[in-house]
Amino acid sequence: MIKIAVLAGSKGDAPLVDDCCKMISYFGLEPVVYIVSAHRQPDKLRRTMEEINRNESFKVIIAIAGLAAHLPGVCASLTHLPVIGVPANIGALRGIDALLSIVQMPKGVPVATVAIGPPGAVNSALLAARIIALFDDSVRSRLNDYISELKG
Repeated sequence: MIKIAVLAGSKGDAPLVDDCCKMISYFGLEPVVYIVSAHRQPDKLRRTMEEINRNESFKVIIAIAGLAAHLPGVCASLTHLPVIGVPANIGALRGIDALLSIVQMPKGVPVATVAIGPPGAVNSALLAARIIALFDDSVRSRLNDYISELKG
């Protein structure tokens, strides 16, 4: 089964992780969740990324982070897989700081960035499904059904 790694910087990101994982599962993909902080647990993050990189079932990484939000960028620096960053809607700036941190990646370390908070969590899963639909007919079919449902 095709897997999507969903990394979150803290347990407080659980609502966004849940929104993301529900949408991933809708497309018949398997979300695998890791809670690891780029700031407080850099060695654990490196080991986690090594595990993800060794497992050929993983095709996309979604990284949810708030405040300084380094998790998506650090993940992107440690993999060849596409990384989608989700800014968490927390802190005094309600996610604006996370958005700016995630979207302003240096040349050579790409991170696709989606909206802040719950819309971003859902859209990250949809973007991952669109990436996988490029080579998987089953996901492409489910994605077409989902898009048809949106149109009513």
